[in-house]
Amino acid sequence: MLKAHPQIYMPDVKEPQFFASDLRVPIPGSSPRAAPMTHEQYLALYAPARPEQLVGDASTRYIWSATAARRIAEAQPAARIIALLREPASFLRSLHLQLLQNRSEREPSLRRAIALEADRREGRELTKLAASQPQLLMYCERARYVDQLRRYHAVFPREQVLVLVYEDFRAANEQTVRGVQRFLGVDDSAPLQVVEANETVRRRVGIDEAMFAVTYGRGSLASVKQAIKLLTPRAVRRGAFKALQQGVVFGEPEPPDEEFMRELRRRFKPEVEALSEYLGRDLFALWGYQSV
Repeated sequence: MLKAHPQIYMPDVKEPQFFASDLRVPIPGSSPRAAPMTHEQYLALYAPARPEQLVGDASTRYIWSATAARRIAEAQPAARIIALLREPASFLRSLHLQLLQNRSEREPSLRRAIALEADRREGRELTKLAASQPQLLMYCERARYVDQLRRYHAVFPREQVLVLVYEDFRAANEQTVRGVQRFLGVDDSAPLQVVEANETVRRRVGIDEAMFAVTYGRGSLASVKQAIKLLTPRAVRRGAFKALQQGVVFGEPEPPDEEFMRELRRRFKPEVEALSEYLGRDLFALWGYQSV
C-alpha cells in the first residue's frame, strides 16, 4: 500500500534484508538483486527512485536481527522505523504456516516445531534451507517484542519509531495507513487502495513436492518440464503454474490447535505484560489475555 504512493519508492525486491547482517546468508545461484550482499548492490535497488521520493525497505528480519537497528542508524540516522506487532500466539501460528509454505520448515505441527527448538539450536532437525540459518526456526525468540523495540529505541529518537499493532491495522486499515503516511510526512489525502496480501495458507506437501520438481526440473520429473517448455509459451506457462499452485498446492489452513494456542498465551503472558507497560497500552484487553 505504501509502494502505490507517488511520493514513496519501494524496490521490486520486497525484503532485501541487507542490514540484518547476522541473519543474511547468500542463496547459491541467486542474483545480487535477490540478495544484495554489498552496499553498492543494495543502493542499486533504489536507482529508479526519483530524487524527491522517500525510499523504503520492508525487510521483516530487521525487527529480530541483533545488528539491523545499529547498522540502519549508521547508514541513515534520519530513518523512520515502522514496527508492526501481532498477538504472539497468532503470530507464531502464521509464521509456522509461512515457513512451511516457503520450505524452510517441514514439521507440520506447530507444537512439535516449537518443541524442536533446542535440537535445531544445535544444528539438528533442520531443512536444507534452514541449515545455514537455524535462527529462522527459533519461533519463540521471534516474539520477544520488548527486546526488539529496545534495540531501535537505543539508536533512534522515539519520534522516529512508530509501533503499530496488527489487530488495529486489520480493524481500521485505511485509518492506520493514513497515520503511517503522516508519520512519513507524505500526502495523506491521495487515493488509497486497500490490498489483501500474504494470506495465510496451508501447504499440501505431496502436491507441492511434485510442483517443485516440475518447476525446477528436479529428479524424474525434469523431462516433464522440458516437454512443457517445448509445447507452451512462457507467459502461458507462468500463468498456469501460478493458478495451479494457488488452487491446488496451497489451500485453506487447518484450524488452530486451541489447547496449544492457550498454552502459548500462558507462556507469553509475561511478554505481553512487559510490552503493555513498555508501550503504555493495555494489550491484555486487546489480545484477550485477561483469562489466560
